[in-house]
Amino acid sequence: MKGIILTAGYGTRFLPITKTVPKEMLPLGSRPALDYVVQEYIDSGITDILIINSRRKKLIEDFYDREAEMEAVFTKEGKTANLKKIAPPEGVRFYFIRQRVMGGTGDAVLLAREFAGSDPCVLSFPDDLHFGEVPLAKQLLDVYRANGNAVLALEDRPVGEDISRYGVAAVEAGSAPLKVTGLVEKPPTGQEPSRNISIGRYVITPDTFEALDVERRTHAGGEFYLTSAFNRQAAEGTLSGCVYQGERLDTGEPLGYYEAQVRFILQDPELGPAFREFLKTQI
Repeated sequence: MKGIILTAGYGTRFLPITKTVPKEMLPLGSRPALDYVVQEYIDSGITDILIINSRRKKLIEDFYDREAEMEAVFTKEGKTANLKKIAPPEGVRFYFIRQRVMGGTGDAVLLAREFAGSDPCVLSFPDDLHFGEVPLAKQLLDVYRANGNAVLALEDRPVGEDISRYGVAAVEAGSAPLKVTGLVEKPPTGQEPSRNISIGRYVITPDTFEALDVERRTHAGGEFYLTSAFNRQAAEGTLSGCVYQGERLDTGEPLGYYEAQVRFILQDPELGPAFREFLKTQI
């Protein structure tokens, strides 16, 4: 099974740190945020992972490589726990390709076409982190295996909440697996086709690449996004939805990242209790 992660963006909401440090490498606990998506893939049985990167983010490539100097030091000192911490994930093959021009997410995904071949792939935006009993990628793959369609991860948001900043899926009521009939980007309040927002996880298929290719040829200019291709698949009846189980953390903007960071520290068995007491003094 194959997975793709998009990491080429600038991360401007986190400037100035993202001038030199990739947003995806900002820490949650002692691990970079990106590594939780990688772990989700591994827990879902995905062993081939393509990271679509950029020239400015070589640090990501280095993180998933061996660190020979530290290995030598820790081996000499007998620090096996540290050796385990710095070892790349066992049995996983990482591939990297650079998006040379920031042409949008659709443009980035087309770079993965040769890697994907005729196989389905889980596609992720690394800002959305999932935690639950069943990994999100596995939940999506289970839906794919039911009908062979591309799959959107959906989150059911409560009535009355403003969801106008999201992509919102139109779905066929009562369908199982859930049939997606369209995807509306940032619908005006009160005109949402459902309460199901699309989050940054998908299963894409060879049909997705075909739809992207068609849409790319007719694209008028500017950045090229995934939505038009998914709408083409929806019109052809080959797009499904999965209202996932579990919890999502949105680390794509500073407040969500800070909230996630606090959550991770509080859950640390060693640091959590003392940090909780510290927080009480700040409120």
